[in-house]
Amino acid sequence: MTISEGLKKIPVGGLTVTKKRGRGKNPPPEIHASKGTEVFTPQFGDKYLLEVIVPDSKEEEVIKIVRQNTKIGKIFVYPVVRAYDIATGKKDENAIE
Repeated sequence: MTISEGLKKIPVGGLTVTKKRGRGKNPPPEIHASKGTEVFTPQFGDKYLLEVIVPDSKEEEVIKIVRQNTKIGKIFVYPVVRAYDIATGKKDENAIE
C-alpha cells in the first residue's frame, strides 16, 4: 500500500507532493559518465515533500500510515492557526475536511 492509498482510507481531505532537490545525511547515488570511465557524485539528490493538513484528532493516524509505508525521511508537525476554503467559505476544521 502506498502513503496516498493509506491516507484515502482514514479519509484525509487532500495532500500535496512536491519534488525537491537537496542534500542530507545520505549522498545521492553515483552517476557513471563518459562511457563508464568517470564517476560523478551529484551534490544534490531528488527529495519529495509530502504536505498533509489534518485535524489534531487524525495526526497520530497519519504519522502511523506514513511510517508504515516508507523507511526514510522525516516528519515535521506544525500547528495551523486558521484555515479558509476560498471557494466554499468554510473555515478552520471544516475547511480541511
